[in-house]
Amino acid sequence: MTAKPANTSALGIDRFYPIVPDLGWLERLVPLGVKTIQLRLKDASPAEVRRQISGGIEVCRRHGCLFIVNDYWREAIELGAGYIHLGQEDLAAADVKAIKAAGVRLGISTHSHEELDIALAAKPDCIALGPVYETKLKAMKWGPQGLDKVTDWKRRVGSLPLIAIGGITPERAPGVIAAGADSVAVITDFFTHADPEGRVRTWLKWARAAGE
Repeated sequence: MTAKPANTSALGIDRFYPIVPDLGWLERLVPLGVKTIQLRLKDASPAEVRRQISGGIEVCRRHGCLFIVNDYWREAIELGAGYIHLGQEDLAAADVKAIKAAGVRLGISTHSHEELDIALAAKPDCIALGPVYETKLKAMKWGPQGLDKVTDWKRRVGSLPLIAIGGITPERAPGVIAAGADSVAVITDFFTHADPEGRVRTWLKWARAAGE
C-alpha cells in the first residue's frame, strides 16, 4: 500500500526553488521560509534514500513547503511524496502511468526541442530548462541556453510552470523571470556561499518582491 501524497494542495512552485543534496541541507533551509525545495540525492543506499525522503516529507509538511524528489520515483510514491522531478534518462526508465495513477505531480528536465517534445508527451506538471547560464556545478554536454530560449520555451509550454536553472544569481533572476520563466532553480549560488542561510534569505526577499 502506498501512502497518500504529502503535497496534494494547489500550492504552486515558488519563484525561488533551491535544490539540495541531502536532508541536512533541507533541514537548514526550509525553516527559513523556503516554499519549494528539491532533494537531489546521489549514491545513497536504499535505506538512506528512504530515510531522507521520509525526513524531507516531514520537514516540508511542518513548514508548508512543496517537497520535490529527484529521480527516486518508486520511493517517492511509496513514502507519499507529492512531487517527482526526472531528467531525460530517468524519464525513459520511469513508469509515468504509475506516477500519474498515484496522484503524484511530475516535473521534467529539458535541454533541446527534441527533449521538450518527449517531456510534453508525458503530460508533466512543470518543465525545467537549463543551463540558462554557464554553470560550474558539473560538466554539462549542453552549453548555456540563454534568455531567448527561455522565452521560446515559455511560448511552447504555455500555462505549464517553466523552471529555469543554471548559473542564476539574484542579480540575473529578474531578467530570467522577465524572459518567461515562472521560477528559478538554484544550487551553486547559495551552496558555495560563505553564508548559505544569509544568501537564501536574500533569495527569499527577492522571491517575495517578485511575486507581488
